[in-house]
Amino acid sequence: MKRLIALSMFLPIVAYAVDYSKVQSDQSSIIFVSRQMNVPVEGVFKKFTAHVRINPAKPETATAQIAIELASIDAGSAEANDEVKGKNWFDVAEFPKAEFISSSVKALGAGRYEAFGKMSIKGKTADVHTPFTLKEEKGALSIDGAFSLKRLDFGIGSGLWSDTSVVADEVQIKFHFVVK
Repeated sequence: MKRLIALSMFLPIVAYAVDYSKVQSDQSSIIFVSRQMNVPVEGVFKKFTAHVRINPAKPETATAQIAIELASIDAGSAEANDEVKGKNWFDVAEFPKAEFISSSVKALGAGRYEAFGKMSIKGKTADVHTPFTLKEEKGALSIDGAFSLKRLDFGIGSGLWSDTSVVADEVQIKFHFVVK
C-alpha cells in the first residue's frame, strides 16, 4: 500500500517531465499589432513553420526555430496586404521569410519564462528576448507570449512609410503555440 501511494505521488512529476515537440499549426497563431495614426491595427501571419522542443521540467534546454511566410500576411484588407508585401515594407519577392532562432531560455518563476534569440527580417538580424508562459492541459502544452520590435531596425516601411507619426516604429508580436 505504501508503494502505491509513493508511486502515485511520483507519477505527476514523470508526466510533467515530457519533451513536447510537435507544434499543432492549426491551433497556433502569430499576430501583430501596429499603430497607424495612433490607432491599433491587428493582423496575422497565416503560414509559418515552428519547430519547438521544450521540457517544462528543464526549460533551459528548450529550442525554437520559427519561420514566417511573409506573403501570408493578413493586414485587414486586400489593399493593405498588397502594400505590405511590396518593396517599401516586407519586399516578399526578395525576402519571403522572417525567422526567429532561440539561443537560450531562462525560467523566471511561477510558470513564466524568457526566450533569447535572433530575429531575421529582410536580411537584417537583431537580438530579441520574449517573455512567455507555459500551460499544460489535455496532453498538450500551450506557449503564449509577446514582444515588441522596431520595424525600422529591419527596414520595414521605407520612404513615405518611415514617418513614425503615420505608422509607429514599435510593433507588438503575439504568439500562441500548442505543442504535443
